[in-house]
Amino acid sequence: MQLSQIKELIDTKDGVMLYFSGENCNVCHALRPKIKEMFDKEFPIIEQVWLDAHQNPEISAHFQVFSVPTLIVYLGGREFIKEGRAMSLHALSQKLQRPYQIMIG
Repeated sequence: MQLSQIKELIDTKDGVMLYFSGENCNVCHALRPKIKEMFDKEFPIIEQVWLDAHQNPEISAHFQVFSVPTLIVYLGGREFIKEGRAMSLHALSQKLQRPYQIMIG
């Protein structure tokens, strides 16, 4: 996926989640299925974008991703959450619940 496509998603979708990982990052690989399951179940209208930070250095730099894993959530075209390596899925879910409910009406 190209930077222009990601920007278009952020501008046109109600919600977008970007997940930056690395090929040799064990934490990234352990978190990814848990994050996917959470978003599929709790936040299904948020578009999910999965990126390898090392294979996409231009995109990583644009979003100021300097370590992996990094998760960024955009709601209504604005950055709402940016979490790094030591993220709590429960806390992330709690932060998203209310704005997500408002977003979907």
